Amino acid sequence: MDRRELEYFLAIVEHGSFTAAAQAMHVAQPSLSHAIRNLEKELGGKVFHRLPHGVSLTPAGDALAEPARQVMRDLSTASASVREVLGLSSGRLDVVAQTTLAVDPLAELIGTFLREYPKVAVNIADPELGTDVTSSVRAGECELGVVDSEHPIGDLESMVLRGREIFAVLPPGSVPGQKRLSVPELSTLDWIATPPGTATRAVIEDTVGTRGGEPSFAVETAHQAMIVPLVLAGAGATLLPRSMARDAAARGAVVLPLRPRVVRRGVLFWRPGPLSPAAAQFLTMAEGIAELRR
Repeated sequence: MDRRELEYFLAIVEHGSFTAAAQAMHVAQPSLSHAIRNLEKELGGKVFHRLPHGVSLTPAGDALAEPARQVMRDLSTASASVREVLGLSSGRLDVVAQTTLAVDPLAELIGTFLREYPKVAVNIADPELGTDVTSSVRAGECELGVVDSEHPIGDLESMVLRGREIFAVLPPGSVPGQKRLSVPELSTLDWIATPPGTATRAVIEDTVGTRGGEPSFAVETAHQAMIVPLVLAGAGATLLPRSMARDAAARGAVVLPLRPRVVRRGVLFWRPGPLSPAAAQFLTMAEGIAELRR
């Protein structure tokens, strides 16, 4: 099988039909169909069920999807490595991260990296669930991943990022004159959070749950951007890292430190094996920053 066949195969997987894939890749549909027939002939079996409206993967196609993504990434890595040897400043960095970690600390790391390597194209994906982040890296969809955790990620290579202090974010006018909140006081609040398995939800459950009580959730929303407006509207409180809490304070929220301090860490991780020059350099930079801040 050749590269073009795998590109067409993955495009159909992503877009759900031959027609949509052909449009996305700007190729004639007969050319795409011919390439998939060749691929199926080489493999000895069908990779798609042809449906009235779109396609679905056969067991053979499902088995091919992850290796195909990794082959395409390896080819991209090989090409980028040659360009680097030739002294070309280019490349691509694909990162998948939970939303709160994309804001802090990933945004600062990406900014530092691009000041040094401004011609690298960066793509950041954001499936909020930590399990989706790790699955994306394991499947080869993204090269690097960032999740809320203090421990290595199983079979993947990883490094622990700097800690982020967590602050209570409350509606305007609440707790007048109070300078901080104790962890036991948190159990008296109604909370606004994202769904189970997300970083914001885990921070609240872990912090409030340290005193044996279950947090009371007033609002659960899949929209991370909705949390601070809900707090400002008086619907409840939330817990956010410093940078996001600072933005909430600028909009009128009451932001208080916790006592004792609550610090969360993130893990940056990747698949074992060769990395693209951009990803390798990004890891070197992140490790250097981590060393400076210890």
